[in-house]
Amino acid sequence: MGEPVKLKVLIVDDEPPARERLRSLLAEIADTQVVGEAATGQEALKETHDRAPDVVLLDVRMPGMDGLEAARHLNVLDEPPAVIFTTAFDQYAVEAFEAQAVGYLLKPVRREQLAAALTHAGRLTRAQLQKLAAGAEARRTHIAARHREGLKLIPVEEVMYFLADQKYTTVRHAGGEHLIDDSLRLLESEFGAAFVRIHRNALVGVKYLERIERGADGQYCVHLRGCEAPLQVSRRMAGELKERFRI
Repeated sequence: MGEPVKLKVLIVDDEPPARERLRSLLAEIADTQVVGEAATGQEALKETHDRAPDVVLLDVRMPGMDGLEAARHLNVLDEPPAVIFTTAFDQYAVEAFEAQAVGYLLKPVRREQLAAALTHAGRLTRAQLQKLAAGAEARRTHIAARHREGLKLIPVEEVMYFLADQKYTTVRHAGGEHLIDDSLRLLESEFGAAFVRIHRNALVGVKYLERIERGADGQYCVHLRGCEAPLQVSRRMAGELKERFRI
């Protein structure tokens, strides 16, 4: 028989002493291997892409992107890791499980609790983790798009429009265009008033709306700030747009 397969663990916490404590606890737990550390949510995403951990130990309160949002972006990956939150605050438990965490440990973390959470995480198959990830709900501040170098994080406030085309949705933003898997229905329900549907296949950012025009053929289109090409508006939505925004 060969060596038992070790559970690869990534430690994410903005406080070095907290990372050191988790590292020392993991050294006492059999069949686990620390493959990296991160101090921010953004670093956690990069390290996860580079090191493919089985489990991410994730602090909740961190500057910039917090652990709850980082967990949602980790869920976008083809093979999402299991997430175990570690925090000094108990009020985030409900949100943590909405973000599909498999464990929630209060600091100071005890070895017995950590070992039990890791055992549970190790039993989950990739298929189970992906099923959990599919149920995650909460409003994001960024959209995560997969590309060659890992996850590209796009601030929602920089999104000009979402355009659906068969299997994928195009995100047009200040930095260019990317493809995502999210449906327009999901995006519309999540971001609510920040976006408005102008067509069955298009959602536009309200703050980028400049004007609506009617062409000689009777077809309406909208012009968006920072976007050269106008977007087609369905006849059904044109009246509501003009009434709502007076543009």
